[in-house]
Amino acid sequence: MNYEETLQWMFSRLPMYQRQGKTAFKKDLNNIIKLSRHLGNPHQHFKSIHIAGTNGKGSVSHMLASILQTAGYHTGLYTSPHLKDFRERIRIDGKMMRKNCVINFIKRNKKFIEDNRLSFFELSVGMAFEQFAKKQVDVAIIETGLGGRLDSTNIITPDLSVITNISLDHTQMLGNSLEEIAREKAGIIKEHTPVVIGEWKPETLKVFREEAEKKNSPLYLAEKFVELPESDLKGKYQKKNIQTVLKAVEVLRQKGYSIPDKAVFEGLKNVKNNTDLRGRWDILKTNPLVIADTAHNEAGLKEVMEQINSISYEKLHIVLSLVNDKEIDKILSLFPRNAFYYFSKANIPRGLDSKILMNKALSHHLNGKHFQSIAEAYKEALTKAEKNDLIFVGGSTFTVAEII
Repeated sequence: MNYEETLQWMFSRLPMYQRQGKTAFKKDLNNIIKLSRHLGNPHQHFKSIHIAGTNGKGSVSHMLASILQTAGYHTGLYTSPHLKDFRERIRIDGKMMRKNCVINFIKRNKKFIEDNRLSFFELSVGMAFEQFAKKQVDVAIIETGLGGRLDSTNIITPDLSVITNISLDHTQMLGNSLEEIAREKAGIIKEHTPVVIGEWKPETLKVFREEAEKKNSPLYLAEKFVELPESDLKGKYQKKNIQTVLKAVEVLRQKGYSIPDKAVFEGLKNVKNNTDLRGRWDILKTNPLVIADTAHNEAGLKEVMEQINSISYEKLHIVLSLVNDKEIDKILSLFPRNAFYYFSKANIPRGLDSKILMNKALSHHLNGKHFQSIAEAYKEALTKAEKNDLIFVGGSTFTVAEII
């Protein structure tokens, strides 16, 4: 199989949460433990930093990777989901793994994958761990996919755990309260391993403290620094992520990592260049200004809508698609009424039908037209918008992926 055929096999044969939703969610670590054993337990052959959280974990992972690369560390980075190319998930020093490495991994392990009915995520985690071990990275930043306790990445014993924040998302799998979700995320805290908490509320901090005490793990809270270093990630919400990263750097220094201040400043200024992060307050065009953002839950979208409100523009155009397992009414209630909407459907099974989305939106006084595809909706928005208008593209990772 060539690369495209290999991806087709992976996408069509393996349960994939991003496409299917909760039916692809595994409730134990048995498969990833089996796969790791089959691969020679590659996760035991490199140092790691483990990142979980409802929002911000991707940005924090990329920021830390950029800083460590700048400091001279041979740095692995595992994140999910990808936007355009599967290999975005597995990077070393900012470079995606080679296509033939993906092909050869599947070729060598195809029978094992089929015999054990691995999920897409289990497979990608195993592939990343093997790649990092083979390339002898100094350290790998590992982002959880969903939750923490039962996430396939949670077989590592990291030098540091980071939990960015907790808000209500994926409640059908993780729980219906902040405490329940915090308990799942706190599952990444390991024995005698420091943990940094980015944002907290009394009910979530209680959970984190209990778990850290149980594991004899030092717990650190991110500080609200008066002055923050500049970053090329421009969303206002990134300030909280930078605070989390600065505290993580402080703890890593205590553990013997050599990270000069210059590497912190330069790493934060060059996150996009160093790691190719996309989709976070991503400015795609000017005149008209086009901004794409992958925020897709209540907490994330609130932050994005606040930033939109701080921008000057003549008219607001929003290209919107959602997945069908979100709390649609709660999400739609966050969007402004003073915009014209281009409702569309992502090209995945979880995508919410654009006509259904439009009818739901009307009950929230959000007016617009529905389109068969995101590309068609975006094209129409570009046609209608004047040079002083703002076009926002969002609602889900998939909305952004199909545009950029």
